[in-house]
Amino acid sequence: MYKIIIADDHPVVRAGLTSILARENDLKVGGEAPNSQELLMLIRKQDWDLVILDINMPDSSGFELIKDIRRVRPKLPVFVVSMYQEEVYGPRALKAGASGYVSKKIPPDILVKAIRTILQGGKYISPVLTTRLVDELQTGDKPAHHVLSDREFEVMCKMTAGKTTSEIAAELFLSVKTISTYRSRILKKMRIRTNASLIRYALENHLID
Repeated sequence: MYKIIIADDHPVVRAGLTSILARENDLKVGGEAPNSQELLMLIRKQDWDLVILDINMPDSSGFELIKDIRRVRPKLPVFVVSMYQEEVYGPRALKAGASGYVSKKIPPDILVKAIRTILQGGKYISPVLTTRLVDELQTGDKPAHHVLSDREFEVMCKMTAGKTTSEIAAELFLSVKTISTYRSRILKKMRIRTNASLIRYALENHLID
C-alpha cells in the first residue's frame, strides 16, 4: 500500500483527490496539509511514498517548498497538481526537484497513471509541458522571464494577473516594500519599463490567459 500526503490549501481539492485515489486498492491518502508548515511537520514525523502538492501554498513559495521537501526527505517524490499552466510553472517545478507537474484539469485516469509512474521511480511530464521543453531545447531561445529567480517569477505572475502590491505582499507573507523591490528588479532584468508592457509580455508568452 502506497502512503500519500496531499498538500493543498483548498479542502474541496483535497477531498476530490482523496476520493479519486480511494478507488485504487493500493493507493492510500494518509494525511493532508493546508499549508507548508504542517506539510513539513508531517513528512518529518512519518514516512511517505509521495507528496501531491499545490504549487500555490498560502505561507510559502511553491518552488522553495519543493526544495525544502527534498532537503528533509531527499528520496520522497513530489508531484505537483496545480491550477497554473503546465508550460509556465512546470519547468521551474521540475528544476526545483518535482517528479511531475500537471494541471488540475487533468482527467482522473491520467492523474492515477501519472501517480503510478512516479511511484515506480519515473517522472511524469505532460504532452503540453513536453512540447514546451522540446521547443526550448531545439531553438536554444529562452524567454526573457527565464532570467528571473523563482520568487521574482512568482511576483511577476501575480503582478500580471492584476494583483496589487499589497495583495501580493499579503499572499507571500512579505512587506509591501519588499514586493516593490522585486517589481523594480523584474522590470530591470527583463528590460521592461512599465506594468502595462509587462502584462503585454505575459499575454504574448502565454503566462496569463
